[in-house]
Amino acid sequence: MTTFNDTGYDPAAFTLIGFPGLEHVHIWIGFPMCFLYMIALFGNCVILYIIQVESSLHEPMYLFLAMLAAIDILLSTSTMPKILILLWFDVMEISFHSCLIQMFFIHCLSAIESTVLLAMAFDRYIAICNPLRHSSILTNPRIALIGLISVIRGLMLIGPIPFLIKRLPFCHSKVLSHPFCVHQDVMKLACADTKPNIVYGLFVILFIMGVDSLLISLSYAKILKTVCRLSRKESLKAFNTCISHVLAVFIFYVPLIGLSVVHRFRNGSSTTIHVVMGDIYLFVPPVLNPIVYGIKTSKIRLKIIRLFWNPSA
Repeated sequence: MTTFNDTGYDPAAFTLIGFPGLEHVHIWIGFPMCFLYMIALFGNCVILYIIQVESSLHEPMYLFLAMLAAIDILLSTSTMPKILILLWFDVMEISFHSCLIQMFFIHCLSAIESTVLLAMAFDRYIAICNPLRHSSILTNPRIALIGLISVIRGLMLIGPIPFLIKRLPFCHSKVLSHPFCVHQDVMKLACADTKPNIVYGLFVILFIMGVDSLLISLSYAKILKTVCRLSRKESLKAFNTCISHVLAVFIFYVPLIGLSVVHRFRNGSSTTIHVVMGDIYLFVPPVLNPIVYGIKTSKIRLKIIRLFWNPSA
């Protein structure tokens, strides 16, 4: 049962929501959700393993892909086990501090992933627009530094969010509209002025996702300008090196935008839409990214074929 502490109105627990109206089939919904989780874990672990053991893949493009795979594993693992417990065992409560921790990991990992996608766009820009300097610009130490900066950026910008939630009193409904904790959802349950949360949340969205998506767009505008000067054969070859990353960008940003729109028009949309959009945002990218790169990237595709169908090659 939800209680209040002695120093304020922080709830002892929030109530997570599964699939409204489908509670009688939650146990069956859990199986495809678990299957998606297994695909995400397996696919991303395969990507990490192949990049680690194949020295020919120790290049900027694939090292950034390894970072992306690691982030996807952590992001899905931070949410899916709790969701499966909810669906299979009807355990709907999550403690206040566990909710804050989960919220931090979801937003921090999303911010890091956005930065890595930007770094991958920069890699494609250098590889196509300035290929002679590609290896001298994106050295392994610089790639490691970019990875470290992406982590520090995520920690610094997302770090204040749990503290902004911690200061709020919660004295009414404690039922969330997702099977996991995100800032926008928890914030709307507070019975106090949430303007600082709104302002800071908007700043983070604009500074991370807004700036990153703008710079990614500018990178591809430069790439298109360069590609248009090449021959048809060279243009197709250049586009083929970019298509996997372009798909990864759309897979990440489209569900994110959709979830933001759903939260903005919360009163006019059903709870089921919130749940579905939230699940798409968190679980579709980790599942699709390794599939996209496994199919569209010839080097990885060949290594996967050799790993599973011709292990002695």
